[in-house]
Amino acid sequence: MGRFARNVMARAGGGTVALSRLWPGRSDRLIIAPHDLRTADATRAAEIYAGRFVFAGKIVTCHGRSIFDLDPPSEDWEVALLGFGWLRHLRAADTALTRANARSLVDDWMSNPTRKRPLERRADVLARRVISLLSQAPLVLGDTDGKFYRRYLRGLTREIRYLRYAMIDIGDGVPKLQVLIALSYASLCLANQAKHIRSASRKLSDELQRQILPDGGHISRNPGALVELLSDLLPLRQTFAARNIAPPPALLNAIDRMMPMLRFFRHGDGSFALFNGMSSAPNDLVATLLAYDDTHGAPMANMPHTGYQRIDTGGMTLIMETGAPPPPSVSHDAHAGCLSFEMSSGPSRIVVNCGMPATGRDNWRAFARGTAAHSTLTYHDTSSCQFVEFSAMKKLLQGAPIVSGPANVESYREAVPHGELLTTSHDGYLSKFGVIHRRVLMVTEDGSRLDGEDTLSPAPGGKIKGNESDFALRFHLHPSVKASRLSDARGVMLLLPNRDVWTFEAIDDKVDLEDSVFLAGNDGPRRTAQIVIRQDSRHAPSIRWSFVRSNTSAAQTSARRNARREPELPL
Repeated sequence: MGRFARNVMARAGGGTVALSRLWPGRSDRLIIAPHDLRTADATRAAEIYAGRFVFAGKIVTCHGRSIFDLDPPSEDWEVALLGFGWLRHLRAADTALTRANARSLVDDWMSNPTRKRPLERRADVLARRVISLLSQAPLVLGDTDGKFYRRYLRGLTREIRYLRYAMIDIGDGVPKLQVLIALSYASLCLANQAKHIRSASRKLSDELQRQILPDGGHISRNPGALVELLSDLLPLRQTFAARNIAPPPALLNAIDRMMPMLRFFRHGDGSFALFNGMSSAPNDLVATLLAYDDTHGAPMANMPHTGYQRIDTGGMTLIMETGAPPPPSVSHDAHAGCLSFEMSSGPSRIVVNCGMPATGRDNWRAFARGTAAHSTLTYHDTSSCQFVEFSAMKKLLQGAPIVSGPANVESYREAVPHGELLTTSHDGYLSKFGVIHRRVLMVTEDGSRLDGEDTLSPAPGGKIKGNESDFALRFHLHPSVKASRLSDARGVMLLLPNRDVWTFEAIDDKVDLEDSVFLAGNDGPRRTAQIVIRQDSRHAPSIRWSFVRSNTSAAQTSARRNARREPELPL
């Protein structure tokens, strides 16, 4: 029995796996297992067999006890455990020992349904567990008998039943789509589910049309949502094809729109721009997703529905947020980063936003969502969006959605002699302070220079409110950039990893270098630097600045730094 299952897997290659011949004649059988696109690491199978479960940067060792009976060290760790995505690591090893270990762990979970863990019934965790149990069924069932198969199927159908009830009380956005995707998988993978296939397809289609915007962005405006959703939607499309059932047009259209958007947010080094809750994305997973993109074209320049602009000239890439906050129901991870931008030169990121860490987000959430954590202007140390602050409301709403922010965000781009001009503005500070932030960016056609001007001005016929009018202009630097301030205090020299040299200069203002933190590193938060210019809008409402690539070699620049400039900031 196990040998036959493995042969089926081998013939199926990277796609779905047929299971119907494993258990012929059963009306309640599994007939197909979808493909899991997420990267598997066979070396982690040995750790799991030894009772060491490493998730979200935390390690728990069983010492002979059930892993499901131990206290989790963090919520992120528990989410990873109860989602069962770690089964793919055991499947990657593909030995009799790892198959037996997978079967034992799943049996341990299913044989004790009375365990009470609040997170296990959370809709997104439950959806991930159902998808994992379906996609890893060949691993768990490969060497088993009919008795265990029936127990596995009972446990799986129980989880699917809970998932259908979870639709009654579920958060908006990605979690809702994850539940509908999981239910679509369940209807396709189990026999005699024609009624559920039609129902799940219809509900999924409706939700995709609502959540995936016409330009391919997600309604939350978080680039990470695209990676998460495409990792499940692409195999779902394959599963429909494997069942000889036409995928819903809304599914095909959503994928076709999302794939170019995936390219839109990438820098030259393959990393994603850090907007609205984005953290680091696994490069191998992103490469797998992009392999399904039939167009392989250059990213589009303007995403008007999601609210972003991109300029690619010469070796420079600039990605800018030019949209209003998302609806409150999907704004729990949204940031107050309107008119912030990121800039890279070739494979080197220069200007970034702080981003969000992959784990331990609660420790950094309040800081990371604030305007000061973004490369833009902050007025009177206040964010351009306001979030729910009262603990009781946060508990009721299961987070801190945005309650107010920019209502009118304008952006206009045009080709001008020798470059691209982008003119933008937002009114996030208008109601409280009576000012509008305008930002104009000009990128030369060879990608060697970025000129900018940030202006604060009252609305037509209005005036600045209150007595405070201080503001700060920030440019957060990537940790790989070495920065040193010029001796005249009007600029900063930037040395990139490839030894290229860029210079930041302010025309009329003093420039400071201050500490910052890069939260989206693969190894957790890292110290970095930020360029800061502080001013008073009543006396100097406008700041002009520029980033210029130098033709000077790194050695010459270092010599000049030693002769004329302040010491380099230690990073």
